[in-house]
Amino acid sequence: VYLLFQGLRQISQRTISTASRRQLENKVPEKQKFFQEDNGMPVYLKGGLMDSLLYKVTMGLTVFG
Repeated sequence: VYLLFQGLRQISQRTISTASRRQLENKVPEKQKFFQEDNGMPVYLKGGLMDSLLYKVTMGLTVFG
């Protein structure tokens, strides 16, 4: 039981220490530039296929509701 506890403790320490070393890339400026671009498309449709689908479903429910 003691060896199992030691092994679990070492694994948890290892995953926590390696996770803290990872650097996440800041993608916010890229997204801001993309969504603020003036291309005639409304901002609520600039997210792609999923945004378009959600918009159409919402409009359908609104009209038929």
